[in-house]
Amino acid sequence: MANFAETLKDLVQERNLMAGQVKKLDKAIVVLRKLAGSNGLSAVRKATPKRRSMSAAARRKIAAAQRARWAKWKAAQKKAA
Repeated sequence: MANFAETLKDLVQERNLMAGQVKKLDKAIVVLRKLAGSNGLSAVRKATPKRRSMSAAARRKIAAAQRARWAKWKAAQKKAA
């Protein structure tokens, strides 16, 4: 019976230690939530840079320039062959 009482005492002490650790974790979570915003996604959004959008006209100009480069390269390949 003494062994049972000793084990029970050890388990209660361990539970009290774990309860203290859970309280510390709860406090840390509260602080981090305040930093991140209400739902926690704000920090992720702030960490990723905003992507720049490109206008359709700019995409057309880039595509035309690339087609010109390919045409020039293909013409050079025909002359070399």
